[in-house]
Amino acid sequence: MLNEFKKFAMRGNVVDMAVGIIIGGAFGTIVKSMVDDVLMPPLGLLLGGVDFSNLFIVLKPGAEAAGPYAALADAQAAGAVSINYGVFINNTIAFLIVAFAVFILVRGMNRLQAEEEAPAPAPTTKSCGFCATDIPISATRCPNCTSQLD
Repeated sequence: MLNEFKKFAMRGNVVDMAVGIIIGGAFGTIVKSMVDDVLMPPLGLLLGGVDFSNLFIVLKPGAEAAGPYAALADAQAAGAVSINYGVFINNTIAFLIVAFAVFILVRGMNRLQAEEEAPAPAPTTKSCGFCATDIPISATRCPNCTSQLD
């Protein structure tokens, strides 16, 4: 059973999948940083200085300190129960960027595979069975040896 597992784990597609998952995780971290640190601050500024990560609704005030809370971190530190829809917006934008990047990658890979798998052009010549020279495919008699062809 151990040998079978070793064969399974070392197959090319399993190793490729593992590498893809690791790179995908790292790519997700980069995209999350791009959304949180690059895209959302200017977008929030355009919308009147809104910080999306601090958009939340308090369902129940915290036991340690009553609201209103200036930031999500303050609400969480006080133990408040909240709906963090700003974090959801950030995560949704990050997901859309990752999905678009994966779409572009898969689209490029499909184009490369389509070019590699392009069908060979139809033959335009055939070989004479008597003298072994190449002749047009529509010929009924060999121009070299004058043999009658099928």
